[in-house]
Amino acid sequence: MIPIADPELGEREKERVVDVLDSGQFADGPEVRAFEEEFADFCGAAYGVATTNGTTALHTAVEALGLGPGDTVVTTPFSMIASANAIRLAGAEPVFADIDPKTYTIDPHAVEEIVRERDVDAIMPVHLYGLPAAMGRLEEIADEHDLLVIEDAAQAHGAEFDGERVGSFGDAACFSFYPTKNMTTGEGGMVLTDDADVAERAASFVNHGRDPDGDSYEHNTVGQNYRMTSVLAAIGRVQLDRLPEYNETRRANAERLTDELPDALDTPVEPDGRRHVYHQYTVRSEHRDALEAALDAADIGSGIYYPIPIHEQPAYSDVERSLPVAERASREVLSLPVHPNLSPSDLTDIVNAIATEVVE
Repeated sequence: MIPIADPELGEREKERVVDVLDSGQFADGPEVRAFEEEFADFCGAAYGVATTNGTTALHTAVEALGLGPGDTVVTTPFSMIASANAIRLAGAEPVFADIDPKTYTIDPHAVEEIVRERDVDAIMPVHLYGLPAAMGRLEEIADEHDLLVIEDAAQAHGAEFDGERVGSFGDAACFSFYPTKNMTTGEGGMVLTDDADVAERAASFVNHGRDPDGDSYEHNTVGQNYRMTSVLAAIGRVQLDRLPEYNETRRANAERLTDELPDALDTPVEPDGRRHVYHQYTVRSEHRDALEAALDAADIGSGIYYPIPIHEQPAYSDVERSLPVAERASREVLSLPVHPNLSPSDLTDIVNAIATEVVE
């Protein structure tokens, strides 16, 4: 079986975990502070606040930016539902803008239409599948209308827009370290920001509303227990060292797939100025279900991300909005294995399984 994902934790990660266990400091502590600093530095941000997962990172960022009841955040309907859920968990309301049919990221033209027709407080673009959203135009829109920007970079560790790594744009950015991501801590998340006040509010929110520099039993606000453990941070520090190599291998695997897959298949794009890190290698076909079946018959894993747009989920049944580009994408996209542990023969098998189905 060729899996759709294949997380790799090696001896270095095991050694670092043992070091933490031997230290006796398992919860929040120096190991987490070191990971926050190193990951923020890697992305080009001033501050990092580690959390339990990507969803809690998003919730923390929305809260730390002061968004809540009465506020509106424009985001994409074509993402993991956590993007919209985090907005609602803070009491704000997500409004969905349709996506670009080639990149699957939020369409700036659709965002601008919404911003011009109603009051909006923030934009949450998602760097989907490892490809940065159109941050140049989105930041222009945000500047023109005095909007906050929250990057959902859960799938884009190390991706770049105009030579700058994602996580360094906007007012805050959020990452996930789930096992299938380009780097993992098992579970975990991170909020990045260049604003010291936002970082302080985020650090307080993830720790029961405590003052980060004050009495541990003085709670200034209502917060959550979203703290990352030292064990996960130790794994993350090793994984971060490996991330550039992982990403280069993903890009090489993606290049081969693009070169060898049939022309009849829509393969991923990499617009000028954007550097894709291929968390997913996502193709598109009107015959998606037949391709999925052909891969399954060849013992090759695949995935559909995402089969139901967020605005069509039962949890969002109150949203009355037609978003045809996202709706069509949900019926046609299929993600293929692209992870670093694929062998040359694995890639050949993937290409052959799809080519046979397309020819037939």
